[in-house]
Amino acid sequence: MTDLNLNDMSLEELKALEKDVGAAIKTFEARKLAEARDVLTAKAKELGVSIEEVFGAKGTKVKKVVEPKYRHPENPALTWSGRGRQPEWFKEAIGAGTAKEDLLIK
Repeated sequence: MTDLNLNDMSLEELKALEKDVGAAIKTFEARKLAEARDVLTAKAKELGVSIEEVFGAKGTKVKKVVEPKYRHPENPALTWSGRGRQPEWFKEAIGAGTAKEDLLIK
């Protein structure tokens, strides 16, 4: 490693050195993470699984699919799980006097 005499450096040189060191640290960390990822991916493959199966999908939360609870009386393709905002067809049916129970999927 090169011996640097920091006391002989100007403020501009010290700031440039600081910036270069910060960039070197970031690239070093990125290289180490990439190496670790490669090793873990290879080991998972060796065991017959994917890295996603081991750790789950990266940065995503698996949403549970909720089965529909209500169905449009005339168009069975229109369904609603009963969660979240009520669809327009549901509001209209209730507004027209249809009971909620009559829209339940049996």
